[in-house]
Amino acid sequence: MATSSPPSSTASLCFPATSAAVTTRSSFHLTNSSNNTFLRCRRSRHLTRLKVRKSVIRSDLDRDVSDMRTNAPKGLFPPEPEHYRGPKLKVAIIGAGLAGMSTAVELLDQGHEISFSEWFMSKGGTRTSIQRMWDPVAYALGFIDCDNISARCMLTIFSLFATKTEASLLRMLKGSPDVYLSGPIRDYIIEKGGRFHLRWGCREILYEKSANGDTYVTGLAMSKATQKKIVKADAYIAACDVPGIKRLLPSNWREWEFFDNIYKLVGVPVVTVQLRYNGWVTELQDLERSRQLRQAAGLDNLLYTPDADFSCFADLALASPEDYYIEGQGSLLQCVLTPGDPYMPLPNEEIISRVSKQVLALFPSSQGLEVTWSSVVKIGQSLYREGPGKDPFRPDQKTPVKNFFLAGSYTKQDYIDSMEGATLSGRQASAFVCDAGEELAALRKQLAAIQSIDNIGVDELSLV
Repeated sequence: MATSSPPSSTASLCFPATSAAVTTRSSFHLTNSSNNTFLRCRRSRHLTRLKVRKSVIRSDLDRDVSDMRTNAPKGLFPPEPEHYRGPKLKVAIIGAGLAGMSTAVELLDQGHEISFSEWFMSKGGTRTSIQRMWDPVAYALGFIDCDNISARCMLTIFSLFATKTEASLLRMLKGSPDVYLSGPIRDYIIEKGGRFHLRWGCREILYEKSANGDTYVTGLAMSKATQKKIVKADAYIAACDVPGIKRLLPSNWREWEFFDNIYKLVGVPVVTVQLRYNGWVTELQDLERSRQLRQAAGLDNLLYTPDADFSCFADLALASPEDYYIEGQGSLLQCVLTPGDPYMPLPNEEIISRVSKQVLALFPSSQGLEVTWSSVVKIGQSLYREGPGKDPFRPDQKTPVKNFFLAGSYTKQDYIDSMEGATLSGRQASAFVCDAGEELAALRKQLAAIQSIDNIGVDELSLV
C-alpha cells in the first residue's frame, strides 16, 4: 500500500491593496502529492511582503465555514439601497435565482476584447504558467481555459482579491444552500408578503402595444400539469440563465437589437461528480488517520489541480460539514469536470470510473479506499461562455418593454457570471424598478381603465 508524502512549502501571491500599509494576500497554495500538483485557495490580511511557509492541514468541522443566516462576510456586500418611498407595486419574478454575495469592480474597457492568455503573455507571462496554474483557475470561474476566456473575467477576480480587504477569508457554505443561503432569503420574502409559485411554469409572456408604439406586458401565462392561470403584476422581472431567457422571450421581440443580442450568448456544458469514500482521500500526512471514520481528516478547502479533468474540487465532508459529513462515512469529493464536452455523451458508470482513477493518481495514499456512493449531474448549458468580445452582448436590466426587466448573472454588471454576479444584477434590476415606480403605477391605472372599457363592451354584447 502506498504511503503519503508530506505537503511541500506554500507560495503566497501578494497583490497591491488600496492601502499602502496593508494588503490582501490571495494565495494559491501549491501542494505536491506524488508528482501531481493541486492548489488550495486562501486569503488573509498581512503587511506587504512575500512570505513562504509550510502549509497546515486542518480538519476542523466548526471553523472556517459560512452560515449566511448569521455570519455573512460583510466586506463583499455593497451598501444597502435607499428605502423605496414610491407607490406600492406588485412585482412578478420569473425563475427567480436566490444567491449570496455581490460586489462591483471597475476594469479596463478593453478587457473583454482579448483572451486572458493574450493579456497575460503580453505582460511577460509564460505558457507553462498558464497551463499549470491559471487554466485551473479559469476552468473554475468560467468552465473554459485561458485561451478562450476573456481577460475581463480573470482580471475581475484579481481586482476583487486585491481590493476587498474586509473579506479576508474564502469559505464554503456550512451546508446545503437551501438551508444556509437561499432558504433564509426565501423565508425573508415570505415574511414580507411574497409568494412562491413552485412547479408552475411560465409558458408565455402576454403583451400588447399602445397607440404610441410602447410595448408593455399584460400578464404571464402559467401552467402546472392540467392547471392554468394568468399572473398579473405592475412589473415583471425575468431572472433566468441564458437558455431560460431564450426560451421565455417572445420571438417578435428579437426585432429589438437589445433582445437579439442575447441569442449571441451561449452556455458551457459542465459535469459535476460526487464520490463518497470509506475513508479520507485528502489526508496526506497520516495513513492510519485516513482509514479511521471516527473523525474527519484531510484538506478542508477548495482545491485546484492542473493534473486531472476536474480542475476544481473539494471534500464536502470537510469543507461543508453540516449536511455532508456523515458519522461512520468518509470523504465526499465533489469534482467539477471542465471542459465538460468530452464527458457529456459518456454513461455515468464510465465517468465515475475515470474520475476515480484520477483521484487515485492525485492522492496515491487513497489506494485501497472504496467508493461507496456516487452521483453524476450533467448540465448542457450552464454559465454563458465568457469569451473575448462577448461582453457587449450582455443586456442591461432595464429593457425596451416598459414594465419588463431582466436579472441574472449573464446581464450587464461589474462581476463575472456567478451567483455573486446574479445577486448584483438583482440589485440593479430592483433599482430600475424603483426608479420607474411612478411610471409603473400610472401604467397600472391605464391598463385598469382599458380593462374596464373592455368589460363593459363584453357585457353589452352579451345582452343583445
